[in-house]
Amino acid sequence: MSAPDPHYNMSHKKRGLAYIITNSDFDHLPHQPGNDVDEERLIKAFGTLSFDVTPVRNLTVKEMVDGVEKVSTMDHTNNDCFVCVILSHGEEDKVHGTDGPVEVTKLLAPFRGDRCGTLDGKPKLFFIQTCGKKFDDWGDFADALDVKGDVDGDEEMDDGEPITYRVPITADFLIAYSSAKGSRASTNQRKGSCYIQALCEVLEEHGMKLELMALLTQVNKKVAFGCLSNVPPSPYTHGKRQIPCITSMLTGEVRFQPK
Repeated sequence: MSAPDPHYNMSHKKRGLAYIITNSDFDHLPHQPGNDVDEERLIKAFGTLSFDVTPVRNLTVKEMVDGVEKVSTMDHTNNDCFVCVILSHGEEDKVHGTDGPVEVTKLLAPFRGDRCGTLDGKPKLFFIQTCGKKFDDWGDFADALDVKGDVDGDEEMDDGEPITYRVPITADFLIAYSSAKGSRASTNQRKGSCYIQALCEVLEEHGMKLELMALLTQVNKKVAFGCLSNVPPSPYTHGKRQIPCITSMLTGEVRFQPK
């Protein structure tokens, strides 16, 4: 039996869904007008990569959980991958709905291999723009499941049957954060957030040319060297910089081929 292909199969009929959650108005926290600016740019950027973009706005915690559950039950068979972007306030291990916080792992869990079969062996990419906490508590060791065919982009056969690979149920996720754990992420009510604007700029310019990790490394560089907070009333935030953070459980390279 040969090893899985080093690249994900990105030659399905469709690129996939880009699900954008934009929370700007809150019952308990300040309004975030910059998130609306980011949402508009994200729709354009992922559209250029042939994603079917579905934006949803100002969701309660229940609506966020119900929304990702519904998306996870969709048929993704003919899709290359899945993208989810969350724009909101955040805190340690949580993002905020309009009425309170929810654990990020609760929003990721419906897409695990044991719960979303049509995304087995496919990239599940999450981009989180909040105040800068990192969310990666998946527990000690992950269970595994068997995946056929799609892990290997070449439809290899073993005695007339698709080759089966046993992979962890949390494989094939990538979670990209606007800043490293314990750090803040800057945003501007007129220009949007530094991270999302840099992400969109890189995707629009190089999205069809470079592999995903190379794209995100460019985003890191743009944010680290190009973004400077400017909040004179606060000596703790004025003139500070941020660095995005990537947690990858991907098992292959992601290249967005033209559709």
